[in-house]
Amino acid sequence: MGSVLIVPVRIYEESMADARRLAEWLDDQGIDVRWAPQIGRDEDADLSDVDLAVSLGGDGTLLRAAHMVMASGREIPVLGLSYGHLGFLTCDRGALDVTQMVGMALAGELLQVRRATLAGELTGRDADGAEVTRAVSGLNEIVLSRGGSGKIVECSVRVNGHSVTDLRGDGIVVASATGSTAYALSAGGPIVSPDFRGMVCVPIAPHTLTARAFLTSSSDVVEVEVTDGRSLDRCVFADGDDVGAGVVPVSVTVRRGAHDVVLLSNAPDVFYENVSRVFYGKVR
Repeated sequence: MGSVLIVPVRIYEESMADARRLAEWLDDQGIDVRWAPQIGRDEDADLSDVDLAVSLGGDGTLLRAAHMVMASGREIPVLGLSYGHLGFLTCDRGALDVTQMVGMALAGELLQVRRATLAGELTGRDADGAEVTRAVSGLNEIVLSRGGSGKIVECSVRVNGHSVTDLRGDGIVVASATGSTAYALSAGGPIVSPDFRGMVCVPIAPHTLTARAFLTSSSDVVEVEVTDGRSLDRCVFADGDDVGAGVVPVSVTVRRGAHDVVLLSNAPDVFYENVSRVFYGKVR
């Protein structure tokens, strides 16, 4: 067994207390511990010998852990323990202690759930006008949107080179099935089963009555290109992180990622239970 990466929420005392207790327990088991870097320095994370990532927070903390795993290029299972408000992606550990849950994960007693990811390519121009290309990735979504000035974005949307629509509005969300219950849902998109391997494309506040969300197949490539060069105020986000900082985005190409993220669960199928609880107000 290699080491375990612990990703807590440092401003939550309960999360940090359990993280410290988990670290002590792992040390007693002879298992090395790796702590997530301070916020904003995730690129410093070394996961070369990590065999399990444990997030202690909400869905945002799990996304942070997943991004570190994706950046490592290794298929490292992620166990998300809920300390937040929504907990749509994380495990409800019930009466189980944090060390019991991690012990079950290390023993291979938890279910593995594979979630499709997104791989994107952002093309833009820097302050000197030079073309810049960046690879971006997401578990939930990749978004082209308007900037702080509030001016609308005009863009064309193509799939596999075929024109689908021209949009004027706040932008467009290209989401995975996992992300269908995040930003895409807020923008009016459908709830999609995690087993769906394609993408969910949802216009954001389109200035038309005809724009609709649509789904792609797992092999499709979605291309979004800005068609109005008058406004330079626009942004690209991946799972809520600004990946277009320092450039003026011109286009974004999104396809299914080459590698899935593996989430660990202590229940066989809780997706629709969570949908009912979170979005329809069902009381347990």
